[in-house]
Amino acid sequence: MAWFSDSGYWLGRLVFQRLLAVLYVVAFIAAARQFRALIGARGMLPVPGFLARVPFRAAPSVFHWHYSDRFFALWSWCGALLAAAVAAGAADAVPLWAAMLLWAALWAMYLSIVNVGQTWYSFGWESLLLEAGTLAVFLGNAGIAPPVPVMWLLRWVLFRVEFGAGLIKMRGDHCWRDLTCLYYHHETQPMPGPLSWFFHHLPGPLHRVEAAANHVAQLAFPVLLFTPQPIAGWAAVAMVVTQLWLVLSGNFAWLNWVTIALAMSAAAPLWGKPSAPLPPPPVWFEVLALLATAGVLVLSYRPARNLLTRQQMMNTSYESLHLVNSYGAFGSITRVRREIVVEGTADAVTGPDTVWLPYEFRGKPGEVRRLPRQYAPYHLRLDWLMWFAALSPAYARAWFVPFVARLLENDRDTLRLLRGNPFPDLPPARIRARVFRYRFTTWRELRETRAWWHRTEEREFLAPVARSALHGRR
Repeated sequence: MAWFSDSGYWLGRLVFQRLLAVLYVVAFIAAARQFRALIGARGMLPVPGFLARVPFRAAPSVFHWHYSDRFFALWSWCGALLAAAVAAGAADAVPLWAAMLLWAALWAMYLSIVNVGQTWYSFGWESLLLEAGTLAVFLGNAGIAPPVPVMWLLRWVLFRVEFGAGLIKMRGDHCWRDLTCLYYHHETQPMPGPLSWFFHHLPGPLHRVEAAANHVAQLAFPVLLFTPQPIAGWAAVAMVVTQLWLVLSGNFAWLNWVTIALAMSAAAPLWGKPSAPLPPPPVWFEVLALLATAGVLVLSYRPARNLLTRQQMMNTSYESLHLVNSYGAFGSITRVRREIVVEGTADAVTGPDTVWLPYEFRGKPGEVRRLPRQYAPYHLRLDWLMWFAALSPAYARAWFVPFVARLLENDRDTLRLLRGNPFPDLPPARIRARVFRYRFTTWRELRETRAWWHRTEEREFLAPVARSALHGRR
């Protein structure tokens, strides 16, 4: 079938697959480094307890057959090594069938982690990585011309990511419609980056331009993806530029980078064909790719319907394999930033003179003089959930008490998620948590105090509690 493949997509496929493999590396490393405290056998939301409640068909995972912390660590590090090999070109150095197996292995290995990750893995970019990883299985390797139907499926994913995000904004918070959301967003986003302070202090008219440009990028450019070249390609390039703007302005794990990879695949025809045409795929590959395309189109019914409904859902998976999903972000914007500050004391009995020492998190704001750091595409899962907990205690109901209990034990794995331990010799006698209102300082305040943040206490989140009081509540 001459129409099935096109050598003009070779560079787009190459960039997409290599970048996707790098993001798999990041995802597996994040899992390996954080799982013990979050979902390990003694974690805040232990995998064994989850597996006892949830059957395999609801959450397919290798860990249904066997789980131990050692096995999970081995699984994650092997996934990182395999992804690194693919990023280095391993899939292009083996036969086509073997390349497909490599990509399928990466998908299956990460799916096993996501499906037991519970609250810690409930973010839309988990499903996005898996959906993109599914399509990577059917893109072939450097030995054949890229399959056109699968390359168009990548555009379909990109369309749903961007158009879904655009629609949920227009249907949600009125500040998106009056172009004022960016007055707040850089300050109140889940995890600001090192440039967020500067973005926040852009003039008001530029914030309106930002919001308007966002609507163009998410509502107009995605439609242009399905127009003839070079219009579609330049629309994809413009989407890359807007995603890089988001990379500079905050920390959103690998959401922006998967979107960039998808957009680069759509921009492929702009870069020209290879010096020599690539051979067409074998018939068996064409059959598999067409079957996969048909399957994706069938599964796209609910995500497509979701785009058309006023009750649009964002970041939703419709089946346990995360094959075709719905996406969206920031349908509403928080106007005020609140942060939970967790503190400990060595005093068994607390009073007005008690000295409380704070636990500093790696990414989320804490010490007011500390400039936020750039972590994305790495994902700090605890820091993100702390932001949600500050919005409503309901987000933390399942895991916050176990988190505090482990701080009261000086649990090594939990402390590794933080910047440091203010009680290196003996565990604290009591822990408390308070909610503070944070705002970026002004230019004048920054010059005078060298503080990036100003904060004021609002309320108590957790009264001082000792380890004995938490016995039986974990």
